[in-house]
Amino acid sequence: MSVGFRRATPSDFPEVRRITRDAYLRAGHFAADHPYMGVLEDVEHRAAHAEVWVAEAARKVVAAVTLTFAGQPYSEIAVDGELEFRMLAVDPAVQGGGVGRAVVRRVIEHARSLPNIGAISITSATFMERSHALYESLGFRRAPERDWYVPGEDVLLWVFRLEL
Repeated sequence: MSVGFRRATPSDFPEVRRITRDAYLRAGHFAADHPYMGVLEDVEHRAAHAEVWVAEAARKVVAAVTLTFAGQPYSEIAVDGELEFRMLAVDPAVQGGGVGRAVVRRVIEHARSLPNIGAISITSATFMERSHALYESLGFRRAPERDWYVPGEDVLLWVFRLEL
């Protein structure tokens, strides 16, 4: 599947919201009433404080991801010289067809084009095994010294990092 990659525009936000919600719910990562679902669904806030990108196939948005840098509001783990990506979501209708892999590859290409960026970091919950396999297959390595717990919850988050 040929996948284009571009910055999201406001007209994309409803589809980004739907894809993100559907992907996280279908995977069973969160219940619909979990507080984090509100964060995931607030695409307008994300776009105002980070970079929201979309993947398109056949002129249809099929995935979304948020890019951020050290010190920015949506950055959880990035240090100077790193691009951090978050909230990667692929429309459940096309999951399993390589879209997630294509998006991560495009994120890597984009990061390599940025001045002063030498690595990419990502946080992933321990239960997101499919994501871990994808990241590792593309060269990301665990950085256990940077793992962290969600504040106020007993949820361990793993950090993966790719040197560019």
